[in-house]
Amino acid sequence: MGRQIDEEYIQNGKVRFGYWQLVFLGEGSKVSAEASECAGDQGVFWEYHDMIFDQVSGSFNQDTALALANQLGLDLDVFETCMETEKYGSLVLADTESAQLLGVKSTPSFLINGQFLVGAQPYEAFDQIIRAELEGQN
Repeated sequence: MGRQIDEEYIQNGKVRFGYWQLVFLGEGSKVSAEASECAGDQGVFWEYHDMIFDQVSGSFNQDTALALANQLGLDLDVFETCMETEKYGSLVLADTESAQLLGVKSTPSFLINGQFLVGAQPYEAFDQIIRAELEGQN
């Protein structure tokens, strides 16, 4: 989605952005979702999130989660405690259930005023839908 949408629409209050975790690929998907939330406790949710998508291919596990946390310079004791206690387990489960009720089946998926945009899409795809929605509100 990127910086253009953030700068054009989110930062100036034209649209609101929400994010839901979606576990659909098994245990590794659950671990990565919880790990990003634990990283968020240390103020680097998006950086950690982006590292997962940029650097991880294949399965994601506790060792992978810890390696990424180490790369970001996180307090590993705090991060490991968060992961071991499954601090965000119920949040991740609730997010997944909510997303599934809305019909989300894969990531990335975007819901813009009831319209689905599925898969990695260019800025123009978002811009077209957002502009049409904003024009319809006037």
